[in-house]
Amino acid sequence: MKPFDDSELDEDALPPISPLTREEAQALLARQPSFTVWQALAWQTAFGLLVALVWGVVTWSPSAFASALYGAAVVVVPNAMMARGVFGRNAGRSVGGLVLWEVLKLCLSGALMVLAPAVLSPVHWAALLVTLVVCLKSIGLALFLQQRRTKKTV
Repeated sequence: MKPFDDSELDEDALPPISPLTREEAQALLARQPSFTVWQALAWQTAFGLLVALVWGVVTWSPSAFASALYGAAVVVVPNAMMARGVFGRNAGRSVGGLVLWEVLKLCLSGALMVLAPAVLSPVHWAALLVTLVVCLKSIGLALFLQQRRTKKTV
């Protein structure tokens, strides 16, 4: 395989690159859908509550309902803590801060999972884990739905 040689590029074939004006940049941002971390948390919470209700109704088991709620909390509480740390009023915008909050989030999630048998008696593991996974995947669905909604309005 031959190495890439940028001298083979035809400079005239490339479109000219020019910086955006303030108005062009604002118009570009206005066309892009916004999805905040707080909206993501709201979606996760809503999906967690919905799945917990489904577990409670389908199984008629208080332990399944409580375990499903706990599974949602294992996702939502650490994510809310990280969001507050990264995007809060006094948050610093640095890669180190982001890594620190991510490590704290993972530690809290792990601790909550380890504490599940002590908090819940008995633990309905299927309800807990299914709800946890649905909450984690709900952001993808939320982004998909928002993208479809913005395409319809444009």
